[in-house]
Amino acid sequence: MSTQTLDTERLAPYLAEHLPGFSGELGAEKFAGGQSNPTFRLSAGGRQYVLRRKPPGELLASAHAVDREFRVLSALADTAVPVPEAYLLCEDESVIGSMFYVMEYLEGRVFWDPTLPEVSDNAERNAIYDEMNRVLAALHNVDVDAAGLTDFGRPGNYFERQVSRWTKQYRASETEHSEAMERLIAWLPGHMPPDDGAVSLVHGDYRLDNLMFHPTEPRIIAVLDWELSTLGHPLADLAYQVMAWQLPGDAGLRGLAGVDRATLGLPSDDAYVAEYCRRTGRDGIDHWNFYLVFCFFRLAAILQGVKKRALQGNASSAEAEAKGALVEPLAQHGVALID
Repeated sequence: MSTQTLDTERLAPYLAEHLPGFSGELGAEKFAGGQSNPTFRLSAGGRQYVLRRKPPGELLASAHAVDREFRVLSALADTAVPVPEAYLLCEDESVIGSMFYVMEYLEGRVFWDPTLPEVSDNAERNAIYDEMNRVLAALHNVDVDAAGLTDFGRPGNYFERQVSRWTKQYRASETEHSEAMERLIAWLPGHMPPDDGAVSLVHGDYRLDNLMFHPTEPRIIAVLDWELSTLGHPLADLAYQVMAWQLPGDAGLRGLAGVDRATLGLPSDDAYVAEYCRRTGRDGIDHWNFYLVFCFFRLAAILQGVKKRALQGNASSAEAEAKGALVEPLAQHGVALID
């Protein structure tokens, strides 16, 4: 079964039996994007749903954990973090060929370009960035014990474990030698900041296009794409978001390098970080450069996996090959920060 299609003949009777209120003829249409877990809009009986599935085929260990996504969406239902309602998880691979879950379909805006060209007003652009900041702080302020996520990841030594994990994942999907990646792999373990004990729920891929905004207001109605979420260090999420803005806006990287942010009403890195610190009760950030280098490395390692899947023919998106071409530029950005 291709990642682009869904076996609706097998899926429909399953949903009729397990999803309350489901009825009618089932239609399915794949969303563009979503490199990792193929995502479909379902329609039946005048209602709409979203289905996220593991891709079929051979996968890297611990990747594509849609069951973890389902768990975290369910856990966040009553918190200050806006998420779609999670309806059901199906771990029986015989239904459509891989594990999947179904969640609420929401109408809203997803912005792909961080300069927000579709927003005409500086005040609204600024409000959108402030809302991203507010929700990120809300996420890191979630009481993981109260949310039932105490065992959602291992506390402590987060960056150590992440560097080790993504080095392994990179090695497992390596397709050619990269001098820049070798430098990052050698540099990161020796420059690890001391573990300050901070543990929170982290999203793992917190960025503009994984957020859905209200159709007309600068308000986030859903944080999407929780596949990489875990218990970890909150600064990994913050640095990941700021890291993306260091990139150029072309070649699929969608960054803010060279953009005059002030004329667009967008905050500087420093202003964004300071506002986050205020909201989370932090008094500044030490070792900021390490966190940025780590984020360049990690994203390069993730996209190397996308590249390998594209070469094997089971990547979820037609964009996968283009994403794979970004591994080297990302690694070089990380090396530039070391130098």
